[in-house]
Amino acid sequence: MIELNTVTKLYGSLAAVDQVSFSVGAGEYFALLGPNGAGKTTIVRMLLDFTRPTSGSLLLNGASASKPASRALVGYLPEQHRIPPYLSGWRYLWRCAELSGMRNREAQEQCERIVGLIGMQGREHSQSRTYSKGMIQRFGLGAALIGNPKLLILDEPTAGLDPIGIREIRQLLESLKNQGMTIFLNSHLLSEVEKICDNAAIINRGKLMVKDKISALVKDGDTLEDVFVRYVKG
Repeated sequence: MIELNTVTKLYGSLAAVDQVSFSVGAGEYFALLGPNGAGKTTIVRMLLDFTRPTSGSLLLNGASASKPASRALVGYLPEQHRIPPYLSGWRYLWRCAELSGMRNREAQEQCERIVGLIGMQGREHSQSRTYSKGMIQRFGLGAALIGNPKLLILDEPTAGLDPIGIREIRQLLESLKNQGMTIFLNSHLLSEVEKICDNAAIINRGKLMVKDKISALVKDGDTLEDVFVRYVKG
């Protein structure tokens, strides 16, 4: 579903991403880990064609990430997602559906389906100013799900949430994975990653340090945090 081949991104003489290669298979729950400034967000931006690699290639479902068609089945939740406070969650989803080319009945059906999927029945018509951060994130995920994507790219989806909000988002993502969704997660919450992800890669200073199954990384009494620190600190 995702393939990076010796990808490098230079900003002047700085290599934000340096010769990185890895792949993510269909139906996989994958986490990209690294300290601040490691290159995680740059990789996400290249996958979405917000910026282009200096060298190497990125593929989404076999097509170059530079081609708009490659993103037709991709949903994206950015870090620090916001909804205008005067909009209800429903109106926000409706506008996202319209922007994706849907009209009338199709947009109505999509909004109804997604409100049920994210568990926001009964609050969908309240103004977003009345929502908790967890509810805002739910509607953000809902917007990412418009058009029935096969791949979700999520940039820090639980940032700023309390434990209840984190649990709600985790349960929602687990239900999506059980439906066959491929999920690419950029996160600092190692304890959550350890609970729910299949595989993870750790990058540091633009370089790929390791990519493996969580079960292979976490062994002999280690936690994912222990593994992370070992690879980042050297």
